[in-house]
Order: sequence, then C-alpha cells, then structure tokens
Amino acid sequence: MMNKNVNITINGFRVEVKKGMTILEAAEEEGIKIPTLCYHKDLCVAGNCRVCVVEVVGQKRLSAACATPCEDGMEILTNSLKVRNSRKHIIELLLAEHNADCTKCYRNGNCELQKLASEYKIMTQDFLELSPLKNYTIDMYSPSIMKDDSKCIRCQRCVRTCAELQGVNALTVAYKGDRMKIATFFEKAMNDVVCTNCGQCINHCPTGALVERNYIEEVWNAISDLGKHVVVQTAPAVRVGLGEEMGMKPGEAVTGKMVAALRRLGFDSVLDTDFTADLTILEEGTELLTRLKKALVEKDQTVSIPMITSCSPGWIKYIEHLYPDNLENLSTCKSPQQMFGALAKTYYAKARNIDPENIVSVSIMPCTAKKYEAHRPEMHDSGYRDVDYVLTTRELAIMVKQAGLDFEKLPPAKFDRLMGESTGAGVIFGATGGVMEAALRTVYELVTGREVPFEKLNIKPVRGMEGVRKASVKIDNPLEEWAFLDGVELKCAVAHGLVNAKKIMDTVKAGKADFHFVEIMACPGGCLGGGGQPIPTNPEIRKKRAEAIYAEDTSLSLRKSHDNPEVQKLYKDFLKEPLGELSHHLLHTKYTRRERF
Repeated sequence: MMNKNVNITINGFRVEVKKGMTILEAAEEEGIKIPTLCYHKDLCVAGNCRVCVVEVVGQKRLSAACATPCEDGMEILTNSLKVRNSRKHIIELLLAEHNADCTKCYRNGNCELQKLASEYKIMTQDFLELSPLKNYTIDMYSPSIMKDDSKCIRCQRCVRTCAELQGVNALTVAYKGDRMKIATFFEKAMNDVVCTNCGQCINHCPTGALVERNYIEEVWNAISDLGKHVVVQTAPAVRVGLGEEMGMKPGEAVTGKMVAALRRLGFDSVLDTDFTADLTILEEGTELLTRLKKALVEKDQTVSIPMITSCSPGWIKYIEHLYPDNLENLSTCKSPQQMFGALAKTYYAKARNIDPENIVSVSIMPCTAKKYEAHRPEMHDSGYRDVDYVLTTRELAIMVKQAGLDFEKLPPAKFDRLMGESTGAGVIFGATGGVMEAALRTVYELVTGREVPFEKLNIKPVRGMEGVRKASVKIDNPLEEWAFLDGVELKCAVAHGLVNAKKIMDTVKAGKADFHFVEIMACPGGCLGGGGQPIPTNPEIRKKRAEAIYAEDTSLSLRKSHDNPEVQKLYKDFLKEPLGELSHHLLHTKYTRRERF
C-alpha cells in the first residue's frame, strides 16, 4: 500500500503532509502565510502572478507555491532573503503599471495589492511608473459593473471565474507582452456582450479593476428630499452577509441590527423582500400546478415542463442569450425584488395614501445583476419604474459607515408592517435550493392538506453545495381537486453557478430531462454567494452563511409561505387570487431572446 503522506521541511521544521498537497496548502496548515494574488480557492491554479514564490533548496529558480506539489524530502524556505526580495520586486512591478490612487478607489481598504504593498512596506518605487503613460479605458456603460483597466494587474482571476464558475467567457486575455489586457469580445462594452451581470468577476478581482456601479449618492439624495417617501426592501442573503462588512465573523445573522441601521439612515419604511419571496411561492406554486394539470389531464403538448424558477436575474440573462428556445420553460413570475417594486407603487401607495410618483423604491441585494434587472424595460408595470435604485450589501455597509453608526451596538429592530412580514420559507430563498424547498413546503400542503413528509419541514435533499442536486416527493392521497396527481413522483433539480445550469439545460434542450420543477441560481451557493456580497468569498464562508440562513428559518414560528398573514391580506384586499388578472399584470412578465455574442 502506497504511503499517502510525504515528509518535508518548511523553514527548518520537519512536517508530514498529504501527498499531492501544494506547498501553499502545506504552509497554510502549519500556520505560515504565503502571499497570493492570482490564487483563489474557487478557481483552478494559474501560477502566473509569482507573488507566492518560495525557495526549494537545490533548485536554481524560485517555485510558485500555489502550483508546486510537495515531494518527499523537499526543503522549503518561505522567508529567505532571495524570496523576500523577489516578492518585493514583483509587487513593485505591479504597482509600476497600476493606477495607485488608492484614496479614490472603491476598493480602498479591501484591496489585495494594497495590502501586500503595506505588508512589504513598499515606500519607494525603484521602477519607472508606467500607469500614467498607458492609454487605459474605463467601461461604465453597464448598470451593474464597472471595468477599469488602469487598476488591472492581469492576474486573470476574472477570466477564470467567468469560464470555470459561470461558463460564460465574457472576459478573456487579449494581446501579449506589455500590451496584454483583459478584454471582452471585440473589446465591446460589457453591456453589449454576453455578460450576465452576475458580478462573480467582481468578487474574485483582487483590486478595483472590476467593481459594481454604485448608487449611494442617488439614494442619499432621495432620503434628503422631503418630498419623497423612500421605502427600502432587503433580500434574505443580505442579513447573513452584512455583518462581515461591519467586522463580524462570517455566518452571523444580523437581521435586527440591519433593520435598525436602515431606519437610522433615514428610510421612511423598512420592509422585507422575504415578504415577496413568500408571495412568489404562491404565484409560482400555482403556476406549476396549473402546468401539471394541463400536461397530465388536458394532455396539452404546448405546456413546457420542467418549469424553471425565474428569481435569479443573472440566470435569466444567461438563458436569454444561450438557450432562447427554452424561454417558455421559465416561470413567468418576476423576481421577489421586482414583485416588491411593483407593489410598492400600487398596493403600498394606496394603503398609505401616497402618490406613487413620490415613492422612491430602493432594494438592498446580494446581487449586482439586480441592478440590471431594475433597468429592464419590462419592469414598469406599476406605471413607474418599479425599483428605482439597487444597492449591494457592500454599498449598504458603506452608507452605515458614512452615517457614523456603531453597527454592533445597535439594538435590534423589526421590519415595518404591510410588506414587512415573512416566513422561514422566504428566508431560505438566500441559499441554493431554498426556492425549491419553500415551494415544496407549500405545493405539497396545498395538494394534500398535509405538511411535506420531511422531518420538521427540512427538505435536506435539496440542500448542500453540490453543483447539481436532485430530489423527488411522492404525492399520495391528494385532495379531490388534485386527484390526478395521486401517485405522481414530483421530480425536482437544483443547480447553482451557471456552469452547472448548463448541465441541466443541455438535458432540457435535448428533451431528456425528466424533472417537473427546476431551481437555478446564477451564483455559487445561491444568493448568499452573490456578486454584491462581502469580499472575500470562498466555499467555507458561503457554507457559514448558509448555516445562518437555515438557523434563522428554524427560529421562526411561521415557516411556510402560504401561512404569511400579510400575503393572505394582500390577496384578500388587492390581488384577489394567485395568477389572477391583477397578479398577471403586476407580478408576471415575459423574457427576451438575445444574441449569442
């Protein structure tokens, strides 16, 4: 039997590590920090920045720690004079081509290059500063993402992210040598290529070369305008991410403090996107049952099965570009953000006796694609732009800091009523599999009159971080109205990350998918890993955020969307019924075929 461990020496200390482990991983296990820039736990190894070089005794050249596997008997020096000088020179070279006007940079204080320059005390510049001599471009045409080439260090993390995690390939490496740059197809604006606006490139960029379009000043101006009534909604994943931006550990739910902070920022009404997440389940669940009835009873060949969720705007743009022939498989439901926006300027305005023209609708989202979604021409069914401004979790944190609030000392507060009540089902929308789980809790009970047959409502087969997950629920003894579903095994699939969405969609396109219902989220981990969430992100952090979301779900007394009393009141007083005429007008939409380039 082969020995699975190897013996190496790191800085004079003998250690035993697993065979195949890289020097970087071995050093990390031993509590030795090796700096990196191009390396990221989410991505394949590239080894092209060379900041992580170490000295292997007996070898002439320094080795990239991220790309060099440990070998038996290897002697490694991570802090020799040769190593320190090499790292320092590499950082100086990167700074020579970098627009280092750090105080004006959006990533100031959270930039990996800036941090390395500080740690290695780059006080002088031995190399000619080339950044002022180069013709850089700043792409500001997208409503979601800004691309500033002057801050790019060409680590290619964004390129690998777009290819490996998302399978979109909107970004690539162009030219060679000193002309090398990260570019789009024919160097078009990001708004004009197959970019899904997911923002994963932002989350994985070590500098400020890729950042979200921010609307902080516009929101401050709206709050300061006494003639405007500013309502704010907060997505479920924000409450498990915001704490990280405020110095807290990953995985802490800060719902109450978040609400308190928003109120102190001056918003007139602090409401919850989870309310319309619950509403989405009523609309989407009814739509699914309607499709199944048409397919199974009426034998309608035009009904598209499986039905696929439409909550993730990055996923929507992806299918519009790459699988336009399957748009009919999408649920017609708008996302919870857009449902909320439409209701804010109709139902809410009427109930509060406010002229909708004076309502400014703001949403706090874990997602950069939500900014694009709010700009879509379809999203004006209230008679106005349904959502005026979208801020990311990171932007909200900036506003809290600008206001001088000591976040951790804020006493918890509760959401305002009327579109502020939610259930645990709405909360779990923030995790991959959450929409599916919430839908099954409601659909099964609507059909059978009984709770879904999983322990304490926790449908664990749809949970987890596997790229594609499958589950099924057998329907026995349904209510008379749904007798045609008796014995039907409702088959479901869940995918997160667009590279996994492709796996599902290829089977749907080929007519080989045997699912009834599919949930797809554009980002790794679902919304909790969205492009607007705190940086850094990695699998461990996303796992802790997911645990916080499920803990919040189990702590609530109401955990099924159809039990939400405010949703029930909404139907009674305004919408009347799911999939009704007014619901169709305000809460549903159609999507657009787009070019593939």
